[in-house]
Amino acid sequence: MRPLIAALSFHQFFEGFALGGCIAEAQFKTLSATIMACFFGLTTPLGVAIGTGIASIFNPYSPGALVAEGILDSLSAGILVYMALVDLIAADFLSKRMRCNFKLQIVSYCLLFLGAGLMSSLAIWA
Repeated sequence: MRPLIAALSFHQFFEGFALGGCIAEAQFKTLSATIMACFFGLTTPLGVAIGTGIASIFNPYSPGALVAEGILDSLSAGILVYMALVDLIAADFLSKRMRCNFKLQIVSYCLLFLGAGLMSSLAIWA
């Protein structure tokens, strides 16, 4: 349980910085920004509390749990792939610098596929 709490804390720390930067850049009103920050700050501890509470009665190998996990995993993977392709990679690959340099395109695509392959190989240990 300790490694999970450490990983969640580390992840939430940097996610909080990113969210704070987005909120500051969007120039929301003070009340709206405060509500968003409070909601962000409460969701993880609430999720940990709920998970701890149901851990004793939850059977991770039941058919319902396996179906729910499969559906949620596939939704998460789909959102991640969409965000990567549409918001992150497209901006780089559609830039003028990339379009004007064929060698840069080849190197970029090769490195993109190499990175995708290396990330896929991590699934062996996940």
